Amino acid sequence: MEKYTILTITGSDSTGGSGVQADIKTISALGGYAVSAITSITVQNTLGIQQFYDVPGTIVSGQIEAIINDIKLDVIKVGMIRNISTLQAVVDAIVKYEPKYVVYDPIVYSSLGEKLMTTEVIDDIRHKLLPLCSLVIIRKKDFEVVVGDNKNTNVYFLDDNGMHGMANTFSSAVALYLSKGFSIEDAITKAKSYINQQQVITSDLKGRSSELYNDFFGLIEKYHTSNSDVAFYADCLNVSSRYLAQVCKKIAVFLGIIGSVNDITIIIYQFLLIIQKLTDFIAVFQKITGYTVAEFCLWTKNIPFCYDYLFILIN
Repeated sequence: MEKYTILTITGSDSTGGSGVQADIKTISALGGYAVSAITSITVQNTLGIQQFYDVPGTIVSGQIEAIINDIKLDVIKVGMIRNISTLQAVVDAIVKYEPKYVVYDPIVYSSLGEKLMTTEVIDDIRHKLLPLCSLVIIRKKDFEVVVGDNKNTNVYFLDDNGMHGMANTFSSAVALYLSKGFSIEDAITKAKSYINQQQVITSDLKGRSSELYNDFFGLIEKYHTSNSDVAFYADCLNVSSRYLAQVCKKIAVFLGIIGSVNDITIIIYQFLLIIQKLTDFIAVFQKITGYTVAEFCLWTKNIPFCYDYLFILIN
């Protein structure tokens, strides 16, 4: 079990497309053995991250120590680090145990563009973690944010096109090949080949967004004159209000509707996002569309469905 063992220190991804789950799948597929220390637990689905629970630094440190005391390994792969205590636990472990290689895949933004680390954490990573890394696998857009003027950092730029889990899989493959004795350059080459062969660009898991979206519109058409409660529609569909908002956003962006005032989707989407806070809705609506709610009501007065739904929202 000790041969080709990789310790991955990162967060959990409920979908299996990224995080520790993807690390374990990649390392196992390439003939290695993955051990792990979890830094964060996400409430997540195919539409994005809804909530985090960051594991306390003492527990992260305990996980790392328990593994390294018991299992010989030469390579540590680091992923999601969201707070100072977790970062310090990782830095302390690397300094203490001196692995041959440390591969770091900075998780600055989610695949949907959500920022996952504070500026304070990023600053500490730049000064404390990067000098300990053998290789940092990073997207060009994140380079200045994370690396900045740290010129001694060995960086490999990966163009993942925002595809969920690709950087995760690539960095895990690099870590595995380093464990097998390949140089950093050769490990990168072989990891690129693996990515290309497997076409590992994202999770194969598909949600039921389109079906739910259509069902939601059916309910809106049926009940919009009598019910404007988000929870009502969510309960009818047996999902949470937050998931329903995520579905509306995903479909609206896909269809190119967001930003267009001639479709009811943007209204529903904004309404769901602010969870019925009227003042927020009015402000956000005008910012996104360029129209006040009153102006939009007048513009859509010949479209009863739009007008009626807006009337519910502002009364």
